[in-house]
Amino acid sequence: MSEPVVLRLSGITKRFGALLANAGISLSLRQGEVVALLGENGAGKTTLMNILFGHYVADEGTVEVFGKPLPPGHPRAALAAGVGMVHQHFTLADNLTVLENILIGTAPLWRLSLGQRAARARVEALSRDFGLSVHPDARVGTLSVGERQRVEILKALYRDARILILDEPTAVLTPQETEALFRTLRLAVAKGLSIIFISHKLHEVVEVADRCVVLRHGRVVGEVATAETDRHALAAMMVGEEVVPPEVAPPRPGAVLMRLQAVSTPHCGAVPGLRAVTLDLRAGTITGLAGVSGNGQAALADLMSGLIRPDAGALMVAGAEVHDWTPRAAVGAGIARIPEDRHATGTIADFTLTENAILEGYRSRFAKGGWMDWRAARAFTEAIIRTYDVRCPGPETRIRLLSGGNMQKLILGRVLEPGPRIILANQPVRGLDIGAITYVHSRLLKARDEGAAVLLISEDLDEIMALSDTVHVMSEGRLSPGFARGTKTQAELGLWMAGHGFADAA
Repeated sequence: MSEPVVLRLSGITKRFGALLANAGISLSLRQGEVVALLGENGAGKTTLMNILFGHYVADEGTVEVFGKPLPPGHPRAALAAGVGMVHQHFTLADNLTVLENILIGTAPLWRLSLGQRAARARVEALSRDFGLSVHPDARVGTLSVGERQRVEILKALYRDARILILDEPTAVLTPQETEALFRTLRLAVAKGLSIIFISHKLHEVVEVADRCVVLRHGRVVGEVATAETDRHALAAMMVGEEVVPPEVAPPRPGAVLMRLQAVSTPHCGAVPGLRAVTLDLRAGTITGLAGVSGNGQAALADLMSGLIRPDAGALMVAGAEVHDWTPRAAVGAGIARIPEDRHATGTIADFTLTENAILEGYRSRFAKGGWMDWRAARAFTEAIIRTYDVRCPGPETRIRLLSGGNMQKLILGRVLEPGPRIILANQPVRGLDIGAITYVHSRLLKARDEGAAVLLISEDLDEIMALSDTVHVMSEGRLSPGFARGTKTQAELGLWMAGHGFADAA
């Protein structure tokens, strides 16, 4: 490429105590180029981008933006130099409007009300030019996930970002929202924007990136033009060996361990509850639940977890109807959950790995005579760290210091090691790398083969179709019939996701 280099990182090294997160990393980015930054969870990608954006200070190395050194540790300096970042977990105020969120930080609070007419006109122009349709006066709390991401991108563009860092931008998007994002990126690149694209979805990387830089254990292990490689080669470069999906053996269905009989639950604002849902979860099977986010999957997960109770219908566990249904009752009934959001509901950030590992089982397994057996708790955590390859300094590390993938591995160990009867796996591989995805899938299949009933909730149809023995689709709180593995195509399931199958079946 003949375009000028707009970003150069040279010899970046960063340590967190004994953990070497980045080791002498160098990379460059040219004008109008999309570079994909790949690597396993914990490979050092997010740390490197946080150094670029000024959230962290490198122990060694330099950053140059448009040929000028970037002062370390100053996000305002990065913004002023034209660097924008859209984080995997959005940083928006739900109670403010789109326009207010975009303007925060661009002027003192007492001046935000001044010049809003010009600001609104500029936001509307950016929305139109980049295909980022969102109303400036809409409250962010009312927006879909895809719309919130548009606001984050508009924030960066409003600040004249010429280099945009996207950290797992499609992790929580539907396929339709992902395609809309890619259209925006193509428009932005055509206008001269340069993009660093961090993702674990290799089919998306191949579609959108010009070049790939691969990290492993904090070091650059490869760099390749996207046109000269494929998903399998990239996966092998990331992991260090060929990645082989787990083999799915035929199921051996057993007894019904949980049954929902015409269950309805209340709506939560604009999010639908369940509408007369009937569902059986059998031992020795994985039941997949597909659907666009916000169609009642959260209500079903909350019901299984004991967070809500049926308004109508019956919930039965092991053949007996339950009435006093609480989270404690759900745990006591042998229901283990991999929650949708590992940060908000799966872990407590300032607790150690040991404290997080025993959150749901401390009463039954680690409390004796009113005292905690911390030696047993640490031994349990150390076993999870070894078995599930949780990369961390040790069991007393605060979990907020771990990458998302390593957090998920700890949750997986917490869920599976006690040998649960019923497993709620809600978006279990969201934001994980290809190696971690393969590992999580293999453990869920192992649990199934050992007699557990698994409910797999996912917005990834490939995942649902690969693992599930029976597939259901949820739309507006309604549940489709169960479809045996291999009897429906993605297109046919997509029609059910859009609600068409329900109309046909009515």
